[in-house]
Amino acid sequence: MNRSKLENITKICKALSDPTRLKIFLLLTEKTLCVNAIVRSLEVSQPAVSQHLRILREAGLVYAEKRGYWMHYSANKENVEQFMGEFNNLLNK
Repeated sequence: MNRSKLENITKICKALSDPTRLKIFLLLTEKTLCVNAIVRSLEVSQPAVSQHLRILREAGLVYAEKRGYWMHYSANKENVEQFMGEFNNLLNK
């Protein structure tokens, strides 16, 4: 496996290793949400949710779309499927 793919797998694993980020990601696999909706669902502060979303975005796990004044977030399921395939290939070598 090339270095780039290995670094991507590592980045995604690190992003999902935090329980709050994993909860946010799982919420976003169900539906598109704005930061305030995530805050209400998890009872975590708005700045904390924003920081977690930044890490998830940098790992390519979530999409961000501006709608009016609000940013709406959803899971990047295609990237997760690609990650799962690459991770599976890594395990089966």
